[in-house]
Amino acid sequence: MGQILAIDYGKARCGIAATDDMQIIASGLDTIETKHVLVFLKKYFNENRVDGVVIGLPVDLKGNISEVETDILKFIEEFQKEFPTISVHRFDERFTSKMASFFISQSGKSKKKREEKGLIDKISATIILQNFLEQRTR
Repeated sequence: MGQILAIDYGKARCGIAATDDMQIIASGLDTIETKHVLVFLKKYFNENRVDGVVIGLPVDLKGNISEVETDILKFIEEFQKEFPTISVHRFDERFTSKMASFFISQSGKSKKKREEKGLIDKISATIILQNFLEQRTR
């Protein structure tokens, strides 16, 4: 069994999280500039066995899709051309940035660290992945 990765896709940065090889626990990996994500993934996939990728689905409170979805769909198309054997899943990412900010604030990190957008992106990806794992086991 291989890992599952999650991507919290953004126009500037993408948060990346991964499971362990048993697909039980989600952990934050890194935050990558969006323009370098495919290069990062190619290297990661060469070094690790990955069965699937979960990409956040940006939905607002009313159920409307965010405008960044257009960019995400282009990214998914490129991803599937580059990595045709890796399955792509979508998962509602509502509230993940707010939850990430809350968890960081509760961790006792300094104000400067709490406001670091890259950390929020990485934790958001972790939340997306953990929620995906929990829903899958129900």
